[in-house]
Amino acid sequence: MAATPTTRVLAVLELLQARGTVEGALLAERLQVDRRTVRRYIAALAGLGIPIEAERGRYGGYRLMPGFRLPPLMFTDDEALALTIGLAAARHLGLAEAAPAVASAQSKLERVTPPALKRRIRAVSETIALDLARAPAANNAALVTLGAAALAQQRVALRYRSAQQEASSREFDPYGLGYRGGRWYAVGHCHLRGGLRSFRLDRIESVEPVPASFLRPEGFDVLAHLAESLATLPRAFAVEVLLAAPIEKARAELFAAFGVLEALPEGGVLLRTQADSLDWVARELARLPFGFEVRKPRALKDAMAAHARRLLAAATAAG
Repeated sequence: MAATPTTRVLAVLELLQARGTVEGALLAERLQVDRRTVRRYIAALAGLGIPIEAERGRYGGYRLMPGFRLPPLMFTDDEALALTIGLAAARHLGLAEAAPAVASAQSKLERVTPPALKRRIRAVSETIALDLARAPAANNAALVTLGAAALAQQRVALRYRSAQQEASSREFDPYGLGYRGGRWYAVGHCHLRGGLRSFRLDRIESVEPVPASFLRPEGFDVLAHLAESLATLPRAFAVEVLLAAPIEKARAELFAAFGVLEALPEGGVLLRTQADSLDWVARELARLPFGFEVRKPRALKDAMAAHARRLLAAATAAG
C-alpha cells in the first residue's frame, strides 16, 4: 500500500528527530520523492509549528531547532478536532468523574499541540454545544470491568438493584456494552434468568470477575438487541401498524427506540411496539409522510380519530 502524504511528512519528522541534520537528498531517497516534494513536506511541518532550520547549498539539509523537544503525541487538525468533540460528548455520557477527566484530557491535548492548532482546539471546545441526553451517573469501575470481561469472554458476578429497589445477585456473561437513550447498558446471558438480558450500569452495585469463561455469539449486535428489548418492553398496549413504505424510509422517519421494524415479503413494513399512551403513538404516526394501517389495538384507531378532530378544530379556529 502506498504511503499517504501525511505518513511521509511524519516520516520526515522521525528522521530529523533520530538523525539531527539530514541532507535533502537523503530525505528524498528515503521517501522516494523528489527534492521539491521534500521542501513541501518541510513546509507542512513548519505549518504545524515544528521549528526546522534549513542549511542551503548543494549538500544542504534540515534539522530541528536546537532545544526543541518533540511532544509524545502529534495530531493532525482533523484528529485533534475528533478528539475535542469526543471529549465534549464524554461530558454527557454519564461517566462518574467525567468532568475532571475531560478537563485533564483537554489540557493534555492542548499541551502537546502547536500554538496555532491549540487555539483552534480551544475555540471548538468552548463554542460547540451538543444536544445529548444526559445519562444517570454510571460507575466507571463497572464499565471498565465489564468491558474487560466482555473482551476476554470471562464471566462476572453481578449485584444489581432494580427500578423497584430490589437487590439481586447473579452470574453474568457480558457480551458487550451499549449507550442508548441516555443510559449505559451491559448486555449478555444472565444465569439467574437463563436468558439474554440487559442491565443498566447506574443500577449495578458491584461486579467481580469469576473463574469461568463463555463463548460470545458470533456477530452479536449490542445496539440492535437494546433497540428491540426497549421497544418491546411490556407496557399497557401492544401495537402493530403496517407502514406503506420501504424499510429504509421507515427507519429514517421513526426514531430507533420507537419500535421494531420488519420488512414483509408482500411489501410494506410491520411496526411492533409497546406503549403506555395511545395518544402519544397517534401523534407519532400522524407526522409520518407515508400511509399506514393500524392492525391493533382497536383503541389506537379511536386515538387517531380523536387526534384528527383536534387538528381539524385547530385549523378551523385559525380561520
